[in-house]
Amino acid sequence: MPSALGSGFAGSVRLKYVKLGYQYLVNHFLTLLLVPVMAATALELARLGPGELLALWRALDLDLVHILCSAFLVVFVATVYFMSRPRPVFLVDYCCYKPSPSFRVPFTTFMEHIKLISNNDKSLRFQTRILERSGLGEETCLPPANHYIPPNPSMEASRAEAQLVIFNAIDDLVRRTGLKPKDIDILVVNCSLFSPTPSLSAMIINKYKLRSNIRSFNLSGMGCSAGLISIDLARDMLQVHPNSNALVISTEIITPNFYHGSRRDMLLPNCLFRMGAAAILLSNRRREARRAKYRLVHVVRTHKGADDRAYRCVYEEEDDEGHSGISLSKELMAIAGEALKSNITTMGPLVLPMSEQLLFFFRLVGRKVINSKWKPYIPDFKLAFEHFCIHAGGRAVIDELQKNLELSPRHVEASRMTLHRFGNTSSSSLWYELAYIEAKGRMRKGDRVWQIGFGSGFKCNSAVWKCLRTVKTPTDGPWDDCIQRYPVHIPEVVKL
Repeated sequence: MPSALGSGFAGSVRLKYVKLGYQYLVNHFLTLLLVPVMAATALELARLGPGELLALWRALDLDLVHILCSAFLVVFVATVYFMSRPRPVFLVDYCCYKPSPSFRVPFTTFMEHIKLISNNDKSLRFQTRILERSGLGEETCLPPANHYIPPNPSMEASRAEAQLVIFNAIDDLVRRTGLKPKDIDILVVNCSLFSPTPSLSAMIINKYKLRSNIRSFNLSGMGCSAGLISIDLARDMLQVHPNSNALVISTEIITPNFYHGSRRDMLLPNCLFRMGAAAILLSNRRREARRAKYRLVHVVRTHKGADDRAYRCVYEEEDDEGHSGISLSKELMAIAGEALKSNITTMGPLVLPMSEQLLFFFRLVGRKVINSKWKPYIPDFKLAFEHFCIHAGGRAVIDELQKNLELSPRHVEASRMTLHRFGNTSSSSLWYELAYIEAKGRMRKGDRVWQIGFGSGFKCNSAVWKCLRTVKTPTDGPWDDCIQRYPVHIPEVVKL
């Protein structure tokens, strides 16, 4: 038995080094090919005497006109190349709203409120089972209106929550970056389910007295992936408008969306969604590169709305009793998997090393030509990214992506801990996850981050960031008073 184990271990080690050698060979193929050629050329030139070099130069038969024309062509091509390149988009900094402890909703408090509100034993037992398996902790927060019995989902209360979470996040960002209102050229706000008149973007403009010529946008109805849609829109605007700053706000207002009925597929959001917001400062100003944390590398968006199943899997509607809410289909995870597959098919060629792309291509050809029963090759995205921020939509979402992408527990730690500490904060959850990685002191210069968001429609959106400098462990932020306790063990079931 020991010898068998020893031979198996040795075989696995040899296989590991074979794979590493293959990756190095493919990824550095051009370098390995050109370096010997250049070295041989340099050695040959070094062996020539001054007279032979001069004769070689004359043999080229170049006159001054040829040289000037060639130089002009090189300068012209270089100018066109640099002028046509996309402007770099820098993430200067970001801040997440940290709820007051007075907004906490421990499991016992939540279930007591549900019992007093509904008087429906079946609904109570169902929500108890959901909470026990949700992955949420005891410190998640709901807005003040949801602490009333019954909840008070008024327009006034909804505006109050929006002002609370958005203004606090912006104030923290202004304090951290020294941003002045006159410096904001573009404003993008996303909030899926609360869309008042005047808009939330107008509310921000009024509060901070922003310029009259600001380019403002207010996105609604786009679900939990709207945060990356806002980043994409801000990026496009920054390509058009040079020397500009863009302020992006991602949030979801919980107050008006508490479901009072008893349909199980509409009760799930009550158990999972919690309050939160993030404010992000983007810029294309070259001078901001010195203090910026990240550079935006790619944004890939996938929309499966042409499929009726995907379109209706997250759907706002009324139940038979007239109570409005968000229904979540049982097919949600399967549809999310299909959307992710489409998204990474586009993302893969942009980020994966050539070694992984060739393996994927050869396996695809093999399945088509040789044997269709071969398992598809799953590219190793861990070779392309050091950090993963997966939308903390629920434990099932994180589990499914960890399995499909073959990620380690450490790769999904930020997502699980964000779900545990803050719950599903919708589009802003990706920024709480990034803040967790920074609070742990893990972000190094050159690290690459993959943010993955899912949302109604159905959409899967990705953003890739590259860290420009080693990020010092922040002394403030949403994790400042609890990061030392994390990561925590999250049991499969928490008995209530």
